[in-house]
Amino acid sequence: MRRTGNKLLRFDRKLGVRLVAGTDEAGRGPLAGPLVVAGVLLDLDCLREHKARPFAYLNDSKQLTPAQREELFYAVLACARKVVCRVIPADEIDNRGLHRSNLDGLRAMLEALTPPAEACLVDGFRLGKAAPAHRAVVDGDTKSAAIAAASVIAKVTRDRLMRRMDALYPHYGFSSHVGYITPSHTRIVRERGPSPIHRRSWRARAYMTDEELAELERAELERVASA
Repeated sequence: MRRTGNKLLRFDRKLGVRLVAGTDEAGRGPLAGPLVVAGVLLDLDCLREHKARPFAYLNDSKQLTPAQREELFYAVLACARKVVCRVIPADEIDNRGLHRSNLDGLRAMLEALTPPAEACLVDGFRLGKAAPAHRAVVDGDTKSAAIAAASVIAKVTRDRLMRRMDALYPHYGFSSHVGYITPSHTRIVRERGPSPIHRRSWRARAYMTDEELAELERAELERVASA
């Protein structure tokens, strides 16, 4: 495994400030379960030499194994100045929309860290003028230590929640796919219908039977042909 942590810390140090906040989310794409947003405030003056060693393998959470994410989860909690997290349930996503819910959640994370944060980084998204002054970093979870740390917190928190949901709704396989679309997940949703934690407004085709999908496709072809 590559030691990427020092590279990510160098990116944050180049900002020229001591306290750097990063925020990221987990769960934009799943069919079921919450969106989890997290924010991490790093004191870069404290993350030097041996105190930065727990971050040696820090990286985008998607590039880490579950075991590596769990280890880094505790490293972030031990090394960060402050960690904040918000769980946005499926019904709120349905009511307010996924993108709006995500931006509001990320904005709330920066607001919770500012002050004392002197620089704020967000993975990819501009959050508007209402948010604290921030910089959107494309693929930030592979570049910034603060964003990568937030990505680990969000991902581990969400996966743990989905494993708990598996005990409440054992037929859906949440412990394996944690709510993302897989052939087995789609099949069981069509057979049993959605659970209370499935998102009704997101990728609704997964709820349709084969007959309903075929009818929808025919209607779409007719609409294109008549256009």
